[in-house]
Amino acid sequence: MSQDLLNFIFIGLSFGLYIFIAVASRASSTKEYYTAGGGVSPFANGMATAADWMSAATFISMAGTVAISGYDASRFLMGWTGGFVLLTVLMVPYLRKFGKPTVPDFIGDRYYSKLARGVAVVCAIFICMTYIMGQMRGVGVVFSQLFGIKIQSGVLVGASIVFFYAGLGGMKGITYTQVAQYCVMAFAYTIPAIFIAIALTNNFVPQLGLIGDFTLEGAKIPFLEKINNINTELGFSEFTAGKMDKVNMFCITAALMCGTAGLPHVIVRFFTVKNVASVRKSACWTLLFISVIYLTAPAIGAFSRVNLISKLHNTSYQEAPSWFQEFESTGQMAWVDKNGDGMIQYFGPGKSDTGSNDVFVGKGPMYPADDAPASQLRGEYGERLLANKADVTNPNELWFGNDIMVMANPQMAGLPKWVVALLMAGCIAAALSTAAGLLLVLSTSISHDLMKKIVKPSLSDKEEVNYARAASFVALAVAAYFGINPPSAFIAKTVAFAFGLAASSFFPTLLMGIFSKRVNKQGAVSGMLCGIVFTISYIIYFQFLGGTASQYLFGITPEGIGFVGMLINFAVTFLVSALTPPPPVEIQRMVAGIHLPGSSDLSMDDSSESEERVSGVGGEGI
Repeated sequence: MSQDLLNFIFIGLSFGLYIFIAVASRASSTKEYYTAGGGVSPFANGMATAADWMSAATFISMAGTVAISGYDASRFLMGWTGGFVLLTVLMVPYLRKFGKPTVPDFIGDRYYSKLARGVAVVCAIFICMTYIMGQMRGVGVVFSQLFGIKIQSGVLVGASIVFFYAGLGGMKGITYTQVAQYCVMAFAYTIPAIFIAIALTNNFVPQLGLIGDFTLEGAKIPFLEKINNINTELGFSEFTAGKMDKVNMFCITAALMCGTAGLPHVIVRFFTVKNVASVRKSACWTLLFISVIYLTAPAIGAFSRVNLISKLHNTSYQEAPSWFQEFESTGQMAWVDKNGDGMIQYFGPGKSDTGSNDVFVGKGPMYPADDAPASQLRGEYGERLLANKADVTNPNELWFGNDIMVMANPQMAGLPKWVVALLMAGCIAAALSTAAGLLLVLSTSISHDLMKKIVKPSLSDKEEVNYARAASFVALAVAAYFGINPPSAFIAKTVAFAFGLAASSFFPTLLMGIFSKRVNKQGAVSGMLCGIVFTISYIIYFQFLGGTASQYLFGITPEGIGFVGMLINFAVTFLVSALTPPPPVEIQRMVAGIHLPGSSDLSMDDSSESEERVSGVGGEGI
């Protein structure tokens, strides 16, 4: 059976399952559309939240970033996992007690202001749109490889599928679809890793193989020492060496961590369970399910780098593996035969035949000679590279993107065809699961928080759901455009921008809203605006308007600037709140009430019983 046919079978079966679940569990009310009716079990919600969380950036791009950057890629692992702990400890239990399922809903009621709600809606749109761009790009990468089409066409195909089952089922349909998607992802990620670990290290546990011995060539040598030797022989830094500036590394990790705790599409997931006790159980299950992927990613990244170099470096193009030409045809890899010897050569900045260190390898543009004939350039990227001006001192002839490494890994390792097909199904599941959750938050922000709460309070449930579905279509169309024309070359970096926006806008506002009774609406609105405007301006300037690395603030890249935006938000909020009147007494009582044992659903429109339970609680809070 051919590889293409197996791919279609595995992906077709998984799609059939997703669509069947979406139809069978489609939402029939606004409560089911927004929170799945609040009756999902902690186990199922933990699995669905893990699927929602493990986006294309995690599944496709993170291990690829590990393969390229080595130790420096740990910023994604530390930031995203640490942030989830912050989310479950500092945010979710209190927001669940408050009883408002969306972030703008909480901000609107906690800060007793339609303006605060409106600013939160705008922030949610910016965050989710930036995040979903990365997911659409991931969908495009997978579909382009699957069908042999351009990434642009793959984005359009994926967007159509997401709109169908997300718009039809709402949160109820998405939740149970994501349970199935997690199962697909978990098997698709771990099974290839186990096969490759056995082949390279004779150890069936990938994590132990990473810290064990490399045994493929007979003589035993620690695997990490082997990959370090390979890197240094080709002119790269050691795989385990930290190369990124420490300040920038800290800021990126902190931005990812705090941004995680402010992501609206993850927060809303914890409103699909019955009560606060179920929230805590659900969080434990989520962390367990997430660990299956996150603890495997470093091993996959390291294995894929060894496989790529061993299979391609100093190999004749005519004798290159068939998968290389397949990835070339879809623009995922490119070869430029600069010296005309017909050999594929992959060098780092420390390994140059001409002595030059001006080399860009594996993650930037390569510059072929001005007179390089078209026959020396292969694939879409080869044509693009020819259009750039020459750098004849650059000896590197191989280009590949971070986002292709996970998909290429089973083929590079020569694994069975069904393993490759399973991985393809998992890649698509990862991108679709998060895209669906983000799409729901976008549509909810517009239909519920904007239309229902601000513009037209008289909306019926049916009209509200219709507005949500219309908003989904518009949002997905915009996301598809930016998936085709992304703000960054690879998925994880695009997604990191979304986390920076969440860190600079929602994280401080939510945290202070939960733990401080003194913070008022003037402070919250001012802080959110200053934080997100600063962050998004910095990103736009350096990603779209030609800003250079020499102009970075304290050397901080756009990926990490959300941490600075967060500090600005905190400072402005506290300062403005200190100079303006405190919140009303009932707001201060409500904030105190969510910290009392046994209290739950203490939103502004709750019964007098909840109000009485927290009356008399004094103090100014944190």
